[in-house]
Amino acid sequence: MIWLQGLLVEEVSVEINREPILQNMSFYLDPGTITALIGHNGAGKSTIMKTLIGLQERKMGKIVLNGVSQEEDFLPFKQMLSYIPEEPFLLPELTAMQHFQLYGRSYQIDEQELVEKVDYLSRKMEITDKLDEFPESLSKGMRQKVQTICALLPEVPLLLIDEPFMGLDIYASEFLAEAVKEKAEQGTIILLTSHQLDRVQQLADHFIMLQHGKVVDHGDINSFQVLKRRFSE
Repeated sequence: MIWLQGLLVEEVSVEINREPILQNMSFYLDPGTITALIGHNGAGKSTIMKTLIGLQERKMGKIVLNGVSQEEDFLPFKQMLSYIPEEPFLLPELTAMQHFQLYGRSYQIDEQELVEKVDYLSRKMEITDKLDEFPESLSKGMRQKVQTICALLPEVPLLLIDEPFMGLDIYASEFLAEAVKEKAEQGTIILLTSHQLDRVQQLADHFIMLQHGKVVDHGDINSFQVLKRRFSE
């Protein structure tokens, strides 16, 4: 499945308690690309993620995904993306399996397709024995696996990932990296943040560097060594 358009972020500014967090941020992401947001803590990485999914209000600017405006058509826009947050956010009254079923209904995934995807992803993430467990009985790593599976279930044009390997064991991390690459090959736009710069170099093909809420550089990930020196300054 190939999406022929992309993600446009144009002149987006965000203030929290009257303090500028994002300032006139603009970038465009092509379908089928994996882009890493790079920057120190407080640079604005998580804020732009929250702004993209609609959790953070914009002061100005526009966000358009495949021709659908976030401001004008929020529900259709939101159904075109999925998100893996840095900290898992699960409903305490739902089991792992019920979370998957909820996502299936939310994204209108065919029932048989959902069953097959859940079976495949739960085996790969090694949580087949946890499907009937509630979040409070799961370790943080297991909760992160549940959250990750939820985000991988729908076929959407945009996948946002905030610190994707946080809390995952080595096997789950390797599977997630391969799953991300496969989705990009199918045309999905991937935008991720990570402090693991070596892994970013292996996974992403583009980068956007943020500093104090502004885009200060962007380009091909092959310029990673220059990027890494700037990041360490």
